[in-house]
Amino acid sequence: MPNVPSDNPRPDAPRRVTMQRQGPILVDGPVEVELEDGTTVRSDRFRVALCTCRRSRRYPWCDTSHRSRTRT
Repeated sequence: MPNVPSDNPRPDAPRRVTMQRQGPILVDGPVEVELEDGTTVRSDRFRVALCTCRRSRRYPWCDTSHRSRTRT
């Protein structure tokens, strides 16, 4: 699967967001994310994983740090 937007992007189409119970939020890209401090980060990937656990060393991008936590 190529790491580029589709060949026929529709700017008027809604952006697809996929929620996962114990994982990241998947967003069809490319995306820009505005952080709490007002800075903006951008990814041109066809799909990005946004961290929801705040354990990622690459926040706001998910680095799968959520997998290492112990469950009770």
